[in-house]
Amino acid sequence: MEKQGNIRIASENMMPIIKKWLYSEKDIFLREIVANAQDAITKHKKLVELGEAAAEEHYRVTVTVDAKAGTLTVEDNGIGMTEEEVEKYITQIAFSGAADFVDKYEKAGGDGIIGHFGLGFYSAYMVSEDIEIFTRSYKDGAAGVHWQSDGNATYTIGDCEKETRGTKIVMHLAKEEKEFLKENTVRELLRKYCSFMPYEIYLDPKGKDDKPVNDTHPLYLKQPKECTEEEYKTFYRDTFMDFNEPLFWIHLNMEYPFRLKGILYFPKVKKQVELERGKVKLYCNQVYIADNIKEVIPEFLMLLNGVIDCPDIPLNVSRSFLQNDRQVQKIAKHITKKVADKLLELYRNDREKYERCWGDISTFVKFGCIKDEEFYKKVEEIIVYKDLAGEYRPVTSFFGEAVSEEDAKNGKEPQAVYYVSDENKQAQYIKMFKDAGLDAIYCDTYIDPHFLSYLEYKNPTRVRFMRIDADVAGALKEESGEDEALKKIFEKALEGKHVTVKTETLKDGSVPAIVNVSEFVRRMSEMHTFYGMGESPVDVTLIVNAANPAVQALKEADEEAQGKAAEQIYYLALMNYRQLTPEELAAFVATNSLLLEKYLKK
Repeated sequence: MEKQGNIRIASENMMPIIKKWLYSEKDIFLREIVANAQDAITKHKKLVELGEAAAEEHYRVTVTVDAKAGTLTVEDNGIGMTEEEVEKYITQIAFSGAADFVDKYEKAGGDGIIGHFGLGFYSAYMVSEDIEIFTRSYKDGAAGVHWQSDGNATYTIGDCEKETRGTKIVMHLAKEEKEFLKENTVRELLRKYCSFMPYEIYLDPKGKDDKPVNDTHPLYLKQPKECTEEEYKTFYRDTFMDFNEPLFWIHLNMEYPFRLKGILYFPKVKKQVELERGKVKLYCNQVYIADNIKEVIPEFLMLLNGVIDCPDIPLNVSRSFLQNDRQVQKIAKHITKKVADKLLELYRNDREKYERCWGDISTFVKFGCIKDEEFYKKVEEIIVYKDLAGEYRPVTSFFGEAVSEEDAKNGKEPQAVYYVSDENKQAQYIKMFKDAGLDAIYCDTYIDPHFLSYLEYKNPTRVRFMRIDADVAGALKEESGEDEALKKIFEKALEGKHVTVKTETLKDGSVPAIVNVSEFVRRMSEMHTFYGMGESPVDVTLIVNAANPAVQALKEADEEAQGKAAEQIYYLALMNYRQLTPEELAAFVATNSLLLEKYLKK
């Protein structure tokens, strides 16, 4: 006998809200319905363990697409429901069937029960104009039950001829939701949301040779010692569709004080200068929640690829809840610690591999230090840079002794560490440093300018960084003292070019002049550009090398030759600093032709 009733909710206006706004992404309905089916199986399995239900050989969830009928069906062979239970769990929105079950069978434990009968079921109305439930309880003598509602706050319920235990949910999809009647679409959704659910899921099975669409025993659930290197690589490839092998990985496996399992992979970066965003998938009891939840997974770890399963985090929670939940904060800190521990282990036990991987992981490590002070404290001593000889050294090995407060008051500055930001453009400076027996570090990632500033901030009395073309004279001069005659020649030749002229006697006499730019002024200019404030003017200083024979010869030349040669020396120095403007290049070529002509006529 069929009867009719009202879905008991606080307001008749609630159903349209549920149908439209229950979830931000409507395709998540499939996760909710399949998760309910998995719950039903878990409940039955618990009862079997307690001796209260007959054993089942093969638990399964079957998803069937019928484009002709316009239906999407999800069926399980789990615990099933009686008519009373359907009325209790389905018609009273947000009543948790899982909570009720766990309370009743507390001695069996609630592990693995997702718990979404209630609002989870009603997510199907986001895409359905009508839903039918066919269910039969595991209890002896229980009759089949048929429930149906078009989502307008009323339903019908009665008997049906269902022969087997379990629940079948038939969703009659709305006309505008026909995309969910495509097998490939449904397969992709199952792959996205249900890849690791604990019981096999079959899509439109054709026979006994069909394979489930999910992996019921994902690698991250195993003990690390049981996993082979090839298994880790295969899991990475299948999960992230990345056919580049990961550099290395971290297997997370923790039961106390919170439950946490997962694998984080360090991928090869595609472009050295970019912060590549990875994908860390968050699961709860093998049910997908979302990618890159920064409240659980520290922001800098999102440059990695990985899978993390936290059974203690509910599927649907607000961001504000996660931000303020102490357990979640502990989980985030633990993950950060495990990553730092892995890097330290690799550095200490396999330095060669660490250095091979550094080019791919350095951006991640530096970004992590800037974002997380605790992480920086753990890895500070293993942050490496190449020196001018091409050897990796800890960056702290370049630092000097701390300047005391008294010395700082007297004007003493911390140790200057020079760095190369562009090996090609700064080749002349690099040569001069090598010839003088001086060292510098190579910076080749997008984040280095910010990271060097961070290191200065963290070590204000031990280091100040200067680009290799900043204050070169201070590092390379043989002796001090201006050559006033030379200075006047160059100032006259370069009048109106916004350049300051200084003369120094440098150790290397082969270079006629070099350009210096204040580190502070250049950083400010770069910051303006980075934040879209436009380029600010940068005044350069031309260091004329009095030790160079060509420069000394200028003193004996006539006035016209002095002007042309001084201007040419300026352009040569400028070319080692930056690209010439079209006007500068034209002037350089014209003067070069003139000098060649005069040289060849001699």
